[in-house]
Amino acid sequence: MTRLSNDWRRTHYTKDANESVTGKEVTVMGWIHEIRDLGGIVFVLIRDKKGILQLTAPTKETEPQLLEDIRKLRKESVIGLKGTVQESGKAPNGVEIIPTEIKIFSLANQPLPMDPTDKVKAEIDTRLDSRFLDLRRSSVSSIFKIKSKMLHTFRTFFESNDFLEINTPKLVASATEGGTELFPITYFEKEAFLGQSPQLYKQMMMSAGFDKVYEIAQIFRAEEHDTLRHLNEAISIDMEASFMDDVDVMKILNDLVQKVIINVKQNCKEELKTLEVDLETPEGHFEIVKYDDAVDMINSKDVPMEWGEDLSRAAEKALGDMMNGYYFLTEWPTEIKPFYAMPNEENPINSHAFDLMYKDLEISSGAMRVHQHDLLREKIAEKGLNPDAFGGYLKAFEYGMPPHAGWGLGADRFNMTLTGLENIRETVLFPRDRRRLTP
Repeated sequence: MTRLSNDWRRTHYTKDANESVTGKEVTVMGWIHEIRDLGGIVFVLIRDKKGILQLTAPTKETEPQLLEDIRKLRKESVIGLKGTVQESGKAPNGVEIIPTEIKIFSLANQPLPMDPTDKVKAEIDTRLDSRFLDLRRSSVSSIFKIKSKMLHTFRTFFESNDFLEINTPKLVASATEGGTELFPITYFEKEAFLGQSPQLYKQMMMSAGFDKVYEIAQIFRAEEHDTLRHLNEAISIDMEASFMDDVDVMKILNDLVQKVIINVKQNCKEELKTLEVDLETPEGHFEIVKYDDAVDMINSKDVPMEWGEDLSRAAEKALGDMMNGYYFLTEWPTEIKPFYAMPNEENPINSHAFDLMYKDLEISSGAMRVHQHDLLREKIAEKGLNPDAFGGYLKAFEYGMPPHAGWGLGADRFNMTLTGLENIRETVLFPRDRRRLTP
């Protein structure tokens, strides 16, 4: 085993060592994916983040010391390889490397806690316990390459549309939206909580005159759910904009989702192929289903739901079975939405709140917000909360708050829709749920 000396620097990733460099010497670095010693010839597959390349060492043509070093290799060890590229129809990339020198940077212990080649299937808990190995699989790394492209698309969209990126506190003194779904922490001599949402801070930025803001960051919810779609730490993509209503920000969300899908299809072809996903690009405006109509639709499928209730899991599934792709669920009852959701002027029992759904999965919630100070205090009190506990937030509404609206989108859930996954834990590098706090 050796360090990375000055004469060892990668010249090519595995994918780039192809027929275009036949006859040239290259240096690749990566992990040992497979070893096949057939006696007269040794094949070694080397893997990096871009693919797999074959090392071919004929016994009679390879220097004895080099051959001995090759035969010492173990699966998942990290090596550097220098060699000449030559064509080989049966090898990955259509080429193989005839080695001239190898360096072993790190020998992997054996046996491995799981099989990164995926020949031996592992349960989700085994995979998450050894996530560093699990992530070496192309079917898993593809998930995060798609997620990276998704997040990049959001940022470039916001920046090109004059949004300002902000960073809000994740240590807070009280609940963002009320309720008990908070993680308490010791904060010197006080009690504090992990932030549920940047919502209140986003609205304060509207009073500050920032006009349009966004944030991509962690949120924390102390929900005791143990489902395939809930986590206790998640990535939320949030935006807020002044002088806009719910219809305006729904259009932004509509356009963004379409743009992400187009970019992922264009730039993640190999990853989608690996995951066997054929993404459909939604066109035009997503269908709108009013809450009142959704109640009737759900009841028509013999799933009992009364007006004023949130959607149960059974109700989400019943509605999702009737809908195709993305759609907005609008005009929610004011009573079951947070205090900052603007009631409908003509019919205050309904609000200017909406959800973006993908079949039976909620991926985003948003609304036009209450911007009038007295009404906001009133709505806070109606929720059984003490308005005085929101003094720093309410103060921003006393000195000129414009009408505004916004939404928050669950990045991990959205990635489920892009990758065809059913378990949200698959879309997070190191998921945090009721049972898992490591690695």
